[in-house]
Amino acid sequence: MKEVDYIIVGLGLAGIAFCEELEKHRKSFVVFDGGRPGASRVSGGIYNPVILKRYTLPWKAEESMELVPTYYAGLSKKLGRKIHKPLPVLRIFSSVEDQNNWFTASAKQGLSHFMEDGILRENRTGVSAPYHVGKVKGTGWVNVPLLLDLYRSYLVEKKLFFSEEFQHDKIDIEDGFVFYKNVRARFIVFTEGYGMKNNPYFNKLPLVGNKGEYIIIKAEKLEDNAAVKSNFFIIPLGQNLYKVGATFNWKEKDTVPTETAREEILATLNKVLTCDFEVMGQEAGIRPTTGDRRPLLGSHPRYPNLVLFNGLGTRGIMMSPYLACILYEHLEQGKELLDKVNIMRFPKKMKI
Repeated sequence: MKEVDYIIVGLGLAGIAFCEELEKHRKSFVVFDGGRPGASRVSGGIYNPVILKRYTLPWKAEESMELVPTYYAGLSKKLGRKIHKPLPVLRIFSSVEDQNNWFTASAKQGLSHFMEDGILRENRTGVSAPYHVGKVKGTGWVNVPLLLDLYRSYLVEKKLFFSEEFQHDKIDIEDGFVFYKNVRARFIVFTEGYGMKNNPYFNKLPLVGNKGEYIIIKAEKLEDNAAVKSNFFIIPLGQNLYKVGATFNWKEKDTVPTETAREEILATLNKVLTCDFEVMGQEAGIRPTTGDRRPLLGSHPRYPNLVLFNGLGTRGIMMSPYLACILYEHLEQGKELLDKVNIMRFPKKMKI
């Protein structure tokens, strides 16, 4: 029987962040992941503290952004590869009114820290921006597929990783411990993303999920020193490749790329880009999104050894380090979870 402090189920952005929190505090753990494609691997990789549709800050953006640079720099050092870099985000204005909204928002407390005052009138090669652009400060890009692969290898080397689907019906709870196959732990933390819908302990929670799709293009004459945002992000990947998206589809719950999403993205690209480009591929994933757009954290009311860390939606890159920290402090130090993330804000769904 292997004895650890924690079993973690799922190795996406949330799972890695909680592993990092445990290692920081010298807690023992193992990870189970069956390798199913998740939203983390398909994500665009941008961490951006401003909601550019409404020019507002996401929940706890300032607290989250304080941790992001150090967190990803630490991962790069640990894994021996640079997995992130600062990358400006430029918002293409759609009208004079859009410009005015930017000016108003950039003067507000909180937003002024992340939004550069004024507009940039630079002409970017390959991009049409007749109303110019605004610049978001403190943004960057994470090579998420590389991070996932490197972190998995790191865990495999340390003999902390089980490449297999987790079987929820094999859980036993006894005398304050949880048993799974040949492992005994104090807690199981589920970081399964949309896979939570198959978890019998938490699947009644309102994780609605939405499907997002990107296309990959090659554009040799497009500048690659910034991510550009109009209706969609245009994110440089290197070697003249760009990731463009993502769409939002609340009805479909699969990871099959669609022609509808492709045409939606291309319709915007044909208006924004003035240079030639070639479509090289397409990706789809299901974001673990909740109805109130807040994460899902906390212990099961009947089985406190079973813990959920989910619902990060489109903000997993930015928020996972902060949320992992507050969940750890809740479990190990007894700190109360904020009501806005606590799963018990849905008492009827978690009714015993």
